[in-house]
Amino acid sequence: MDVLKKIEQLKKQKNAVIFAHFYCPGEVQEIADYVGDSYFLAKKAKEIDEKTVVFCGVNFMGESVKILNPEKKVLMPDLTADCAMAHMADVKKIEKMREEYPDLAVVCYINSSAELKRASDVCVTSSNALKIVSRLENKNIFFIPDGNLGRFVKEKVKDKNVILNDGCCPVHAKIEGEQLLKMKEAHPDALVLTHPECREEIVKNSDFIGSTADIIKFAKESSAKEFIICTEEGVFYPMQRDNPDKKFYFVTDDFICKDMKLNTLDKILHVLTTEENEVFVDEELAKAAMKPLDKMLELAK
Repeated sequence: MDVLKKIEQLKKQKNAVIFAHFYCPGEVQEIADYVGDSYFLAKKAKEIDEKTVVFCGVNFMGESVKILNPEKKVLMPDLTADCAMAHMADVKKIEKMREEYPDLAVVCYINSSAELKRASDVCVTSSNALKIVSRLENKNIFFIPDGNLGRFVKEKVKDKNVILNDGCCPVHAKIEGEQLLKMKEAHPDALVLTHPECREEIVKNSDFIGSTADIIKFAKESSAKEFIICTEEGVFYPMQRDNPDKKFYFVTDDFICKDMKLNTLDKILHVLTTEENEVFVDEELAKAAMKPLDKMLELAK
């Protein structure tokens, strides 16, 4: 019996479901029951009936699913799959900011550790950050941990004082403006589709800025035939599948999140077989971290 058949068999036996982020390898996206960005997967986690979730992503995502669904068993193909940005904020700095701005709302990008979520008022994703920040009553917003997404929100939500944190996604932040300009010269008819985790110089030279899911949707619905993509190369799989007649170019051949690529079919089979790599979150921490996640789901409606 091959790996795919074994996975399907074990899923039925164990009442399990497979989640995968768009940055996972194509073969993992292919066998997943649900594929999406952070917001879609966080929301879907509260809707499903299955008792076991195999989460193909990085550790903060598995943590978030466990926090939202404490009664479910959450397994990760590789527990070492981490997100550097998820740790790029400091709880002591948050406390200091609260002293300086009494009405402060700490807005935490979902790409963050449970500890940072606990210290925050509301979580956001790149899909809903603008909507949620604009709906907050607070004037002063401390946006953590991603400074690039925070800057994008600051420029769009003019009536808020958005204070930026010094953090970034190392993968998105590696693209430089000169690289994009050279790519645009090589493909003058291509539209530039960019994730807001990219640097300001990239965002300002783009035709569309949006979440991973928004980029995929735009490419599918657009009448254009060529696109320069400024986000992780995992999106190539759904875009090519849905648009076989269109061309997609990446600014760099190294636009890869190596941690996301740690999710493989063999590892999925392994955790379904052994039920190893279970995600655990301290009960007190989980309750505190659930509040900003629940507020995100409420405000994003």
